[in-house]
Amino acid sequence: MKEVLVVYYSQTGQLFDILKNVVSTIEDDDDVNITYFEIVPEKPFEFPWNKQAFFDCFPESFLQIPAPYISPSEDILKKKYDLVLLGHQVWYLTPSIPLNSFLKSDHAKKLLKDTPTITVIGARNMWIMAQEKVKKLLTNCDAKLVGNIALVDRHINHISVITIVHWMMKGKKDKMWGIFPKPGVSDEDIKNASKFGTVIKDALTSNNFSNLQPNLLKLDAVVIKPFLVLADQRANILFSKWANFIIKKGPAGDPKRKKWLVLFNYYLLFAIWVIAPIVFIVFLLTYIPMYKKVNRDKKYYSSIHLK
Repeated sequence: MKEVLVVYYSQTGQLFDILKNVVSTIEDDDDVNITYFEIVPEKPFEFPWNKQAFFDCFPESFLQIPAPYISPSEDILKKKYDLVLLGHQVWYLTPSIPLNSFLKSDHAKKLLKDTPTITVIGARNMWIMAQEKVKKLLTNCDAKLVGNIALVDRHINHISVITIVHWMMKGKKDKMWGIFPKPGVSDEDIKNASKFGTVIKDALTSNNFSNLQPNLLKLDAVVIKPFLVLADQRANILFSKWANFIIKKGPAGDPKRKKWLVLFNYYLLFAIWVIAPIVFIVFLLTYIPMYKKVNRDKKYYSSIHLK
């Protein structure tokens, strides 16, 4: 009997739907047992967000400061798993606080040590640097990263910004004003996530994960957009300065940092609507001389390797 553990935090339910479809072609095997562990924070992050709470979690999120969560049951902790699927969302270019908290815990070190692990991402579009951070956390747990699946909003960057804000603040994954497309990963991509389960099942039953990521890539499990890699890297540098500055003003909920979070809000709007288009123009102008590096980056970020 193969034991598979699915670990996840899914604030909206979208990531859970993706994971369920991925394992749908695995769990029909009588020789495979699927166990789910939902990471539940002791202090829940409400959904839909209110604006103040959304920005107030920025410093702790980006700086990867863990928060308490409800421990896994003893039944989960006592098993040795043949495979772990780790579902994660991206908050402020970083794995979400609940997922980060789990990966920094003794529970993760116990459950993931020497265990083949597949990351499954549900994000707007910029997930590259968050995945790099997850890779490092998995290395610290002595986990064996064997695969990655990243499903994203396929619409252009600024359209997806508008629609994701509507979803986060209103709590409805619908067409804003009846005009804009639905936010998040498309229903079709979520449904078709079942295709990944077939190659995962083959690797699991044969106990050979060496070619899993190349096989997942053949199914478009990861699509790298070079401009978003550049934007993600540049934004991480600036976010680091903001997060380290704001965290010194006080802990979450402290009124002393409220005005700085308001300023960060304005900066974020400026970065999205002014800086990002400029970065895109620079990217286009330097694309040819940077062509070899772009291709190297695409190959690396499609992989499961860590520099």
